[in-house]
Amino acid sequence: AAYGPTGTFNARPFEGYRSWAGARPELRCVGYDSRGVAAHLGALRRFIKVGDADVLVAELGLYAVRPDLEGLGVPHSVRAMYPTLHLMGVPFGFGTVRHALKTHITRLLDRPGLASIIPGIRVRSTLAEVYPALPPTRTDDALLVVLPVGKPLSEWPPGT
Repeated sequence: AAYGPTGTFNARPFEGYRSWAGARPELRCVGYDSRGVAAHLGALRRFIKVGDADVLVAELGLYAVRPDLEGLGVPHSVRAMYPTLHLMGVPFGFGTVRHALKTHITRLLDRPGLASIIPGIRVRSTLAEVYPALPPTRTDDALLVVLPVGKPLSEWPPGT
């Protein structure tokens, strides 16, 4: 229900009641209210390649807010993740968003120093399921969101 309003692309992986819970993040933050799950976010430590550098990040994903709560500031609770990201011992938090969500994510990150959006990055990742007619990886032109956790953003390596 949370992904449907943002487009069929986001909702497709969950058709037929497939759950985001099938993903195996190290950390899941789930917010509840009297109606059930209000929002969720996951984090997973991993190394990513940026240019020639291998960078340890906490990849943030599985983010959703129940549609009836959109516009109420629930996404700002991501800020509550900072102490936990510090405990994970990562230099950066990392995530990607579609260009269509730029306004939304910009509002979320409106506090200076919280995070930066880095445009012009191509993100290559493996497909969730391998289909014989498709290559095993995909390349997306997404907005990269970097959160300085253990290092300042100035230490994020160059690369596209």
